[in-house]
Amino acid sequence: MDFVADESVDGHIIQALRSAGHTVLNIHDTDLGAPDVRVLEIAYASTQVLITEDKDFGDLVFVNNSPHSRVLLIRLDGLPPPDKVARVMMVLGHHINELQGAFTVLDKNKLRIRKHP
Repeated sequence: MDFVADESVDGHIIQALRSAGHTVLNIHDTDLGAPDVRVLEIAYASTQVLITEDKDFGDLVFVNNSPHSRVLLIRLDGLPPPDKVARVMMVLGHHINELQGAFTVLDKNKLRIRKHP
C-alpha cells in the first residue's frame, strides 16, 4: 500500500511502513510547510492513504467537505515510538481493506473507521 505521510507523522512510523514494504511519500522531505489542503490534495490525486497526526484534517474532510480517498489520523500522544509503531502496524494488518474512502482515527483506546462520501 502507498502512503502520504504528513509532516506531523513520527519518523519511526514512516520507517516502519517502509521496512514493511510500503511506499511512503514523506511531505517533510518533498513539500515541507505545505498547507493541509495541499497535502490532502496530493494524497487524493494519487489515491494514497494520508497518514497524519494533525486533527485539522478532520475539519477539511467533514466541515469543508474536501475530497479524500483515505485518511488515517493517529492520536497516540504520550506513547513511546515503539508502541505507536506497533499500534499503527496492527491497524494496517487487520483493517487495511476498510480504509478505502474512510476517515480513520486511531487513539489510545479505540479505532474509529468512518466512511465519508
